[in-house]
Amino acid sequence: QVQLVESGGKNVQAGDSLRLSCTASGRTVSNYSVGWFRQGLGKEREFVATIAWNYGGTMYADSVKGRFTISRDKPKNTMYLQMNSLRPEDTAVYYCAAKDLGLSTDPRRYTYWGQGTQVTVSS
Repeated sequence: QVQLVESGGKNVQAGDSLRLSCTASGRTVSNYSVGWFRQGLGKEREFVATIAWNYGGTMYADSVKGRFTISRDKPKNTMYLQMNSLRPEDTAVYYCAAKDLGLSTDPRRYTYWGQGTQVTVSS
């Protein structure tokens, strides 16, 4: 079992930056891929970014490329999502998730999920 806990969500203004954190505990995630997803009100959960924990390969949704950066700190067992130039359409609950065996943008392939953290971007 892997437990994931997100933090860092808050209310910000358009154009602001924000960094989300996700700390893993329990089973090691060294052979896992970890990712960020988001779900706006009345919308389906959508892929944001993912990173392979061991070698650091990444994938991003087109909507966040060039604005968001995913990273991980191995000793701290923590993943980050640096979000710059935030827009109102980035408003959502952000979830971190973990899966084994490779990168994926499909939330159905992720086994472990955090409880989510709310990000609200005002215009």
